[in-house]
Amino acid sequence: MIDGKTSTGFAFTIPRERLDNMELLDALAEVDNGNVLAVSNAVTLLLGAGQKKALYDHLRTKAGNVPVAAVSAAVREILSGGVQEKNS
Repeated sequence: MIDGKTSTGFAFTIPRERLDNMELLDALAEVDNGNVLAVSNAVTLLLGAGQKKALYDHLRTKAGNVPVAAVSAAVREILSGGVQEKNS
C-alpha cells in the first residue's frame, strides 16, 4: 500500500498493484498529450471510484465545481512521489 497526503490535505491510499496498470499509463499518456478528458479516467484508475469522489469533494469550490487544474495538480503530486509507503 502507498499512503500519502497532498499539499492541500487530501489523504489517500493506493494499492501498489494499481500503479502497475497499462491502462493507467495509457490514460496518463493521453493527459500528457493534451487530452484533458483523460484526467477523469486516470483518476479513477489511480484512486478508485470512492477516493476519486473524495478527491473531487476535497477540491470542490464554493460555487460547486471541481477545477480541472486542481485535479490535474493533485494527480501530478500523487504520482511525483510525495507519498510514504505503508508496510502491507
